[in-house]
Amino acid sequence: MYELLTREFLIKFLKFGVVGFSGVFVDFGTTAVGKEIVKIPKFIANAIGFSVAASTNYFLNRHWTFNSQNPDIAVEFGEFFLISMIGLAINTLILWLIVTKLNKNFYFSKLFAIAVVTVWNFFANAFFTFV
Repeated sequence: MYELLTREFLIKFLKFGVVGFSGVFVDFGTTAVGKEIVKIPKFIANAIGFSVAASTNYFLNRHWTFNSQNPDIAVEFGEFFLISMIGLAINTLILWLIVTKLNKNFYFSKLFAIAVVTVWNFFANAFFTFV
């Protein structure tokens, strides 16, 4: 189990952030193609973009951030994806609230939602998936 604020824990958080930052490009790119080109409704395009980014982030986090040696990749991926889906629910709620209630820009709101969910995803994965 990790102790908070150790050097190793902070390095893992930074690595998780780098992986997450790369996932922003995957997420935004997939969402934009779905919403703007394919004309999928924005919240469905958001879910697709988030899911694609979560899948690519799993492999990067497994190998680079947490250096997981767990041989049961399917279970580990399932746990990671479940946490990501909870993150998606949080993401979508934040996005919906900011866009519909505060009438703010969709993509700016999405960036804010991603930042909040990153914190959730890191702690949930550090203490559940990659223990």
